[in-house]
Amino acid sequence: MGMLCAVSFNRYGRLYYLDPGELRPEVGDRVLVPTDEGTEVAECVWAAQWVSDDTSGFPRLAGMATEADLRRDETQRRRKAEAKVAAKRLIREHGLPMKVVAVDHVLDAGSVGSNSARTTIYFTAPHRVDFRSLVRDLGATLHCRVELRQLSARDSARVQGGIGSCGRDLCCATFLTDFEPVTIRMAKDQDLPLNPLRISGACGRLMCCLKYEHPLYANSASYPTPGQRVETPEGPGRVVSRHPPSETVTVRQSSDGSTSRCALSDVCGSRRAYEQR
Repeated sequence: MGMLCAVSFNRYGRLYYLDPGELRPEVGDRVLVPTDEGTEVAECVWAAQWVSDDTSGFPRLAGMATEADLRRDETQRRRKAEAKVAAKRLIREHGLPMKVVAVDHVLDAGSVGSNSARTTIYFTAPHRVDFRSLVRDLGATLHCRVELRQLSARDSARVQGGIGSCGRDLCCATFLTDFEPVTIRMAKDQDLPLNPLRISGACGRLMCCLKYEHPLYANSASYPTPGQRVETPEGPGRVVSRHPPSETVTVRQSSDGSTSRCALSDVCGSRRAYEQR
């Protein structure tokens, strides 16, 4: 058992869980979070509280943000906004098929002066782009070292965030840490319509959530297939669809054509006989 709190670097952004140590931040407090580029300012969105999980592997807060930290964070955000505007302008001037997704600006630890700053610009493009001249112009405009990194469609959705077809924040932008392979076979096994608009996410690729319930459908060999005749407590009928998460099937009655959802044990003869024994 230990204590955890959750912080976010951006409003409605991804949550990061940390061990508060001796600190007790409240919701809305600004705290310092250790990162690969040094400590950064984040906002506490979940106050420190006791949890039953082991918290020994979680990083620890570096402290509460001071006025100097807040000023530095505001400067960083302003430089990011300026770099994004400059990047979009120069991309148009160079006529490159690129779309700026996000900008990161850091100041190397232990160094002084603008020349030590580094700006990383993340972009998407339909193919590989020769941006060498763009980097030179960006460096001359921003007066710092500039790096450009091309993101895939899934990584772009993760960085930008958004709302999925379910009405909730994108999984990749909230809790998913790794992208696992998703295939069209998963949609077929779950009897989903093979309409790209229905099974594609904000990134244009197959939705990551297709993998969540797929193990249930992959292990549903005992379920009757759609169109198969079955016997139900209301009489004979044909299976319309199956629902492994709830262990039920939808059956269309042969008598009046009505549909009803029945438990798997009511339509699976071998299972019913096994339970009776």
